Amino acid sequence: MFLIMKIQLSHIFNDIVSIENLLQAWEEFIKGKRNKKDVQEFALRLMDNVLALHNDLVNHTYKHNQYQAFHIQDPKPRIIHKAQVGDRLLHHAIHRLLYPFFDKTFVAYSFSCRLGKGTDKALNCFRGISRHVSTNNTKSCWVLKGDIKKFFASIDHNILIEILKSYIPDENIMWLLYQVIESFDSGKRGVGLPLGNLTSQLFANIYLNEFDQFIKHKLKLKHYIRYADDFVILADNKTYLKNQVNHIQSFLAIRLRLTLHPQKIFLQTLASGVDFLGWVHFPKHMVLRTSTQRRMMRGIIARPKLSILNSYLGLLGHGNGYKIRQKVLKQFTIRQ
Repeated sequence: MFLIMKIQLSHIFNDIVSIENLLQAWEEFIKGKRNKKDVQEFALRLMDNVLALHNDLVNHTYKHNQYQAFHIQDPKPRIIHKAQVGDRLLHHAIHRLLYPFFDKTFVAYSFSCRLGKGTDKALNCFRGISRHVSTNNTKSCWVLKGDIKKFFASIDHNILIEILKSYIPDENIMWLLYQVIESFDSGKRGVGLPLGNLTSQLFANIYLNEFDQFIKHKLKLKHYIRYADDFVILADNKTYLKNQVNHIQSFLAIRLRLTLHPQKIFLQTLASGVDFLGWVHFPKHMVLRTSTQRRMMRGIIARPKLSILNSYLGLLGHGNGYKIRQKVLKQFTIRQ
């Protein structure tokens, strides 16, 4: 098993569950949610609710409530599980103290759900690395692309807790994290995290940080980028990359009980077009994936709002999107 020395979290349980931290977490939580009925109801008796939550946490009588499930299309069908307001407030209280610590442990080229990262930075990084590997497009750049199958639904609670324990010496914090992790019933005992929880995003990065560290420090693969459960590895040698696949599959299976999606493992040259983060990348340009274009048009037709238009136009600024940009603008004008 691949092991590294891990730094320890200095925060204690009281730092997380203090009334001060809960109130600061509330201010972060309510941004953009003030018009939500459940948030308004919680806010009517804010101090009473915060004190009750604080007391339950301090006395270890806190129990996470059930989730409300609903379906979304993003772009494929997904089930989002929404926690109750008090539980979501606690998620924010946990996240605001744990995230800064764990973010320091993550590799530089992990881009999902991190401040100062995101898809824009990931796309820029991919372009920069591909130019470096190909020596400014003068030789072949090979790309190994993988996707972890049903990632959130496959996260093993015991392994996640074991990883968290290796960083967190405070047993009371671990009790609290256990309550949150075990609050979700995926239908398969001890497996899966809910899409929608702020803590799930952090736990997912902590879980896959084990994989990131293996890639960087054990396999010593230099040109690696991960965004959520998608990753790419770039090199100028096809055989070298092909030989890494078994090592990657074995580590994921043995250490994290995860599998690569068998239909989403690709090893190809950049010149043939590499689909990554919604764009098909070529040596000197990239084009928006066809399915992304269609989804964009459907979005404008369904919700012709200026904020959505600006979001799409920002996305199109990354590559060769002039024609689709004109189509989006035209459709937006028609729908106004």
